[in-house]
Amino acid sequence: MAATSTMPPSTANWHWKNKNVTPWAKTWFEQELVNVSHSEGGSEVKITQVKEVEGDCELGQRKSKLITIYDCKVVMSWSGEDKDGTKAEGNLTIPEVSHEQSDGLSDYVVRTTHVSPFAALLSSILQYDWSLKSSSSPAVDALFALAKSKLPSLLADRFNSFRGAMLDTHGKDLTVIGTPGASGAATPATPPPAPGSSLSKPVSAKDVSQGITNSAVVNVESSFMASADELFHLLTDENLMPRWSRSAAQSQPVPGGSFSLFGGGVTGEYIELEKPNKIVSTWKLNSPNWPSSHGGKLTITLDQQSDSTKVEFKLSGVPLGLEDETRKNIEGYYIRGFQSIGYVRVTPIHYHSSRSVSSTSKQQPPKDAKNSTSWIIPCIFAFLAFSAAFSSRYI
Repeated sequence: MAATSTMPPSTANWHWKNKNVTPWAKTWFEQELVNVSHSEGGSEVKITQVKEVEGDCELGQRKSKLITIYDCKVVMSWSGEDKDGTKAEGNLTIPEVSHEQSDGLSDYVVRTTHVSPFAALLSSILQYDWSLKSSSSPAVDALFALAKSKLPSLLADRFNSFRGAMLDTHGKDLTVIGTPGASGAATPATPPPAPGSSLSKPVSAKDVSQGITNSAVVNVESSFMASADELFHLLTDENLMPRWSRSAAQSQPVPGGSFSLFGGGVTGEYIELEKPNKIVSTWKLNSPNWPSSHGGKLTITLDQQSDSTKVEFKLSGVPLGLEDETRKNIEGYYIRGFQSIGYVRVTPIHYHSSRSVSSTSKQQPPKDAKNSTSWIIPCIFAFLAFSAAFSSRYI
């Protein structure tokens, strides 16, 4: 189950502030979900207990916008009784109650007995997982069916009110300029230039490593249940970029065209675009920790599989010491940004980094030179010891 990453201190330079509200959220679920009930034809089914709430809930603020981020597993008990006094009980597990659902971008689905691997993957993310503890009988089965058909919509109403309750309770604790919204910024009105089917001709890029001799390469990759073409447009179309970046964006997706993300926190120029498989651009972070004269090079590759697309972010030119922070920001703002608007991540996030040290940095003695002198000191000590032993025979 996904969880919101804790951002490094300098993330504020990406216009982000957050507050962890997980303890409050657990109490809210325990109080609001109990006694959700439905009566029909003399029978009643209801939620009797919230047994477990596991996950993370945060309230974030960026560019004067309040953003709710939550991803929780909720385990409940349910019971039912018909007019003849027959009783039934069991458990209900919702593996992922997330902001995706309250965005109206996904629905919870009832898990069935057997589905295809592709549907099972989606079901494992967005599902009501029911179990029956009582012994099966026609009357018990009827109560079980009533619970499965009527309680989900009632619970969904409570889940949909969770965001508003979080904002009302904790929104005042974050400093916000202007009127806060529930999610991202408005979509820019000016459409981007219409790209052709292929923009693969590379252009001359500015020096993307000016002022830095030692740098690292950071790789972050994951897979989403989406087509490569769809993800390509999410990453380049300025009308779509605000959806996952939660802020205004500018983009001219042609070689030599510029882009800006996160309210100007990240800027760059497109070098090469091969729709829908590859995006290469310069990449500069406007942060006190990032040298002002320095830029990196970001290569995004989209490898479409049979039921998902693997996305790899390869950022070269990362100043040494900023590898972990940069990795967390790519994961938090790009990958989890896609998740926040309903795109299902189907594999864990993988990352690695490697360092590149310039030959102009501090020189080390060649290995051969080191080896050629390494015998001198031991020989001196051996000679002195031999001389002392030889002299002692004549004293």
